[in-house]
Amino acid sequence: MQALTNRVKVVERKPMSFLERMYLPAIFKGMMITFSHIFKKKPTINYPEIQRPFSPVFRGLQVLNRDEEGRENCTACGLCAVACPAEAITMEAAERQPGEEHLYREEKYAAKYEINMLRCIFCGLCEEACPKDAIYLSETFTPADYQRKQFIYAKNDLLIPHPVNEPEAYKKALGNKSTKEKVN
Repeated sequence: MQALTNRVKVVERKPMSFLERMYLPAIFKGMMITFSHIFKKKPTINYPEIQRPFSPVFRGLQVLNRDEEGRENCTACGLCAVACPAEAITMEAAERQPGEEHLYREEKYAAKYEINMLRCIFCGLCEEACPKDAIYLSETFTPADYQRKQFIYAKNDLLIPHPVNEPEAYKKALGNKSTKEKVN
């Protein structure tokens, strides 16, 4: 039988020495590695008490933004849905009715806005495509759950807290985004 390549190597089976048969050198070598880790700093972080700092480019859960008066920024233009490579965003537009000027900035708004977090790849293209700064990726993890329905976030789940009614929750939801805008 002829070999397909020239890389064939014949394996030699030498008999093991007495020390190799006892496995003592291998056991001592493994124990030395284990004991060397006792004196090193632990890489584990006690999560609930201590939270690790996020990278400045961390992309977490999406948030629908509001302006300083609490009106929604989204005008349902659909650019975020078109830019999404995973097709995770769906929306339906509606016309603003007379008397709703305090709710929406523009004449068009998103009546239905949903993000399927099981599809989302957190690429940030929706944030870059939005001309009104209506959506951004926050510094929040997507929570774990056992139900698939829980991962489809509706508009009410995504909206940032009202800045006039809940100013502390609004600043917390903005995270470092508010400080980044002041620097730029």
